[in-house]
Amino acid sequence: MGQATSADELRTRLPAWPTAGVTRVPYGVYSDPETYAREQERIFRGATWNFLCPEFEVAAPGDFRTTFIGETPVIVTRAVDGTLNAMVNRCAHKGSLVCLERSGNRKALTCVYHSWSYDLKGTLTGVAFRHGINKKGGMPPEFDLSSHGLRRLRVESFCGLVFGTFSEEVEPFEEYLGEAMRANFRRVAGRPFRLLGFHSQFLNNNWKLYVENVKDSYHASLLHLFFATFKLNRLSMDGGVTLDERGWHHISYSKMATDRPEKEYDPDKLRAVQEGVALADPGLLERWDEFNDGLTLAIQTVFPTFTLQQIHNSLALRLLVPRGPDRCELFWWVVGYEEDDERQHHIRLKQSNLIGPAGYVSMEDGCIGGFIQKGVRGSGHAASFMEMGGRDVAPSEGSRATETSVRGFWKGYRELMGV
Repeated sequence: MGQATSADELRTRLPAWPTAGVTRVPYGVYSDPETYAREQERIFRGATWNFLCPEFEVAAPGDFRTTFIGETPVIVTRAVDGTLNAMVNRCAHKGSLVCLERSGNRKALTCVYHSWSYDLKGTLTGVAFRHGINKKGGMPPEFDLSSHGLRRLRVESFCGLVFGTFSEEVEPFEEYLGEAMRANFRRVAGRPFRLLGFHSQFLNNNWKLYVENVKDSYHASLLHLFFATFKLNRLSMDGGVTLDERGWHHISYSKMATDRPEKEYDPDKLRAVQEGVALADPGLLERWDEFNDGLTLAIQTVFPTFTLQQIHNSLALRLLVPRGPDRCELFWWVVGYEEDDERQHHIRLKQSNLIGPAGYVSMEDGCIGGFIQKGVRGSGHAASFMEMGGRDVAPSEGSRATETSVRGFWKGYRELMGV
């Protein structure tokens, strides 16, 4: 048997971090297997809250939904008494998945392998042939059902969104968010949601590259030609970046300045504008100011991997799941509100074409991480450079030409990883 690896020994085997603080990230963290394994322990099973599912998916007693925290499979249930519960989707007997379906409704959870049965709170209630056959075989007399339940998680729901954590030390979820983040949750998710569609996509890059991309507020009008071409978003618009007190979570927001002259989209000044391009159905751009605040874009992240999205009237929930050092899976819940009238519902359905694997806006986000993943291979001691907007981690009111929220992610990452 080999000796256990100490924390100090493991740290020396991880990619070396430059001394320039959170403005530099060693490219090795995007592909190093030991870094990836440490992330599962320190981040996903550590002192963080992770999005599990919207509450409407587990609305009735007996409803369940399977999901993931990092690589760990999880079951979310609504018990008979109405409580929300989350457990690791792993039978206490041989480790098999207990729930194989994505969702459904059951009175109990039973593993197909040896029929170990659990109630909707994860308590083991039955073991096939526990007492043997004809008084032969079976479990030993001291076998205790209560000692072999599914591993339970702490669960909290806020604005109809369910989050879970393995940590007993992390603060309650609303404190974890902070006031500024709670305010936008109430703004976007404060009314009952209605599911319009659900899909997922695989990304050929490390999970952190997608998180960086979502937090990067200044690439939108450069990478996404649709934004500038159809005058939906530009970096000179009123807007900014809000952070929580620690800098872990962020909101990037902007307002469409309808009183500004069209010359701000002069193609001689904005290289991203494509002249002579038109939509066959201009109804895609129809919208209304449903929040009465003029914000036409608000992208919010909750560390480590959740995104709450408002792009015009397109609303979505995004959950990112790591699938190895160089691959991840992105899940999308496209939503509207239960109170939407027929016109609003129709607009949201049209605007759902902006997002997702082939979305007019999101399509480029699905491939740019892969370009980086290929570009940083064999990078040795090279590191990224993130000084747009300064070197600190602080809110940026009035400007989105900043990487402050990306630096905020790496601040939280390094604190949890101990690097």
